[in-house]
Amino acid sequence: MSEALAGGRVEGVRTPRAGTAAGRVFWRELRRHRLAMISLGVVAVLVLACAAAPLLAPYDFDAIDLSSIREAPSAAHPMGTDDLGRDLFTRVLYGGRVSILIGVLSALLGTGIGAAVGALAGYYGRMVDNVLMRVTDVAYAIPTLPLLIVLASYTQATAGSMAVVIGLLSWMTTARVVRSEVLSIKEMAYVEAARSLGARNRRIIGRHVLPNALGPIVVGATLAVGNAIILESSLSFLGLGVQPPTPTWGNMLMDAQATMATKPWLTVFPGLAILFMVLAVNFIGDGLQDALDPGGRSSG
Repeated sequence: MSEALAGGRVEGVRTPRAGTAAGRVFWRELRRHRLAMISLGVVAVLVLACAAAPLLAPYDFDAIDLSSIREAPSAAHPMGTDDLGRDLFTRVLYGGRVSILIGVLSALLGTGIGAAVGALAGYYGRMVDNVLMRVTDVAYAIPTLPLLIVLASYTQATAGSMAVVIGLLSWMTTARVVRSEVLSIKEMAYVEAARSLGARNRRIIGRHVLPNALGPIVVGATLAVGNAIILESSLSFLGLGVQPPTPTWGNMLMDAQATMATKPWLTVFPGLAILFMVLAVNFIGDGLQDALDPGGRSSG
């Protein structure tokens, strides 16, 4: 019996934890979601291009050329130059490194907190559930962007601090979704079998409950990346995010707001980078949700 439980099975019955057949079903359903597959390619291209910025970028991101101020896109500067003659293509690549890093780190932090809170609330129930869910309701009631603006105005805005602040304010949805999932998982036979064998609650949550709630956690984390990039861009556009000369897609838009009408390339390229990244991440989240719940799939 204990050997079966260690492998994710109870008396020969495989639990919902991923098996070979389940993995094949997952990939088949994900491939059927065309937008998700296209979006995977878009995200891969953007991430790899930004990661390889030192190799791909023709200039340093802070290299100033006062003889080439606000030049239109050309062979020398494929996306033009900004107010200080800096190459916009270079800054979009380097800015993507910071914006994507903030999005990923904050999503990991927020998802981790939300998964822990939701698992504890759903598994223990009663007083623990009431306390944690009331804390979640209070956190939900706090407007995120105004609070981020206040916090950013009192802290030094670095990529790390931005990721922590956004992550600490974005765990509530994941907590509720995971709690709902855990409420049903904890009544499953394999969880009851683990309890009957004397397994501790911590082990049951870590080995049997959370792995089987991985689907909504992964989907939530994926969508949180896009939300975090939007929040970071909003703060940077307001001048409260990562400060120049370090580029982010948001502060590039902030720098160009005075010339949006006359020099549109200064806003179009960083804006398109944000648009493509956020849309692609959201479509990937939709595809993952459909693949992990084929029965509820509406359209691909």
